[in-house]
Amino acid sequence: QAQLVESGGGLVQAGGSLRLSCAASGRTFGYEIGWFRQAPGKEREGVSCLSTTDGSTHILYSWMDRVTTSRDNAKNTVYLQLKRLKVEDTGRYYCAAGPDPRRGGSASVCPRQYTYWGQGTQVTVSS
Repeated sequence: QAQLVESGGGLVQAGGSLRLSCAASGRTFGYEIGWFRQAPGKEREGVSCLSTTDGSTHILYSWMDRVTTSRDNAKNTVYLQLKRLKVEDTGRYYCAAGPDPRRGGSASVCPRQYTYWGQGTQVTVSS
């Protein structure tokens, strides 16, 4: 039903910024879009969530003040703006789509499980 493709990664110096894009090839309206980081040898860690329905967002605590996520529903694209990047932010960044947990009564915008995943885009931060 949907395919997600990330782009925008690259090599950046510490303190710099990158804007990552998550483009959907199918309909994703009604889904929540999560961003994740996976460092080599580590499991994926959540970064943020965004509702394509109303634009509400949640930024995980460790990323607070350094990340914003936004949507452009006309382009079926969600963005992740990374700021003041650190060397330890290096990893592969993935976007994923999952059902809105609020439909099940949850107060969270972040799904517990995601249905679709992109292939990721590499972010490397140098000192």
